[in-house]
Amino acid sequence: MKTETELKSGEVSMARRSFLRYAGAGIAGVGVIAAASSCHKDHQVVPANSATIDVGSGDYGILNYAYALEQLEAAFYTQVVKTPYSSIPSAELTYLTEIRDHEVCHREFFKAALGAKAIVELTVDFSKIDFTSRAAVLGAAKVFEDLGVTAYDGVGYLIQTPAYLGIAGAIVSVEARHAAFIANLLGVSFADSTQIDSNGLNISNKPSVVLAAANTYLKTKVSAKSFS
Repeated sequence: MKTETELKSGEVSMARRSFLRYAGAGIAGVGVIAAASSCHKDHQVVPANSATIDVGSGDYGILNYAYALEQLEAAFYTQVVKTPYSSIPSAELTYLTEIRDHEVCHREFFKAALGAKAIVELTVDFSKIDFTSRAAVLGAAKVFEDLGVTAYDGVGYLIQTPAYLGIAGAIVSVEARHAAFIANLLGVSFADSTQIDSNGLNISNKPSVVLAAANTYLKTKVSAKSFS
């Protein structure tokens, strides 16, 4: 089982390569390749009493919005794997570790893609989650996964760069798989009326709704004024 340190050492490079492969020459025109080349630089961690961080505008703002949410999810699953809930079955720990690996890769992917335009690393606050309780952990996981899917669906139409849209679609597909799996572990529907509308389409949420929920678990608050 890889530690997050081991993951980060290899996946930053993997994320950069994956991004360039997806994006191709079209991204070069908007400067992302140059930005990605500086992704090895660490971002300053914002103190808990810092002002709210805004993700910015345009496509970079949307990427930063996704980056913020992926930071939250990666931090959550990293804690779950570090301190597994009581009597966790080995299979569940394996599956949750796989989800952690995905979320860490997503986080590093956006960090590499954004480079110098990335928002700072966020400080999380999971004090409301009892990590010793299976129900509490899986309940929180369901919140994060459902929130992530509705978040991507809520801003997809605003993306101007085709390559970004393709990347977002590839990532939200994985998040939807996570959401369905967590729902299965909880023994609840993965496609009820709280998630799927009457047309059979996934429900989407505006950034203002998503971030109001996400900020509950963040000491560093995030806003998306251009998209809310």
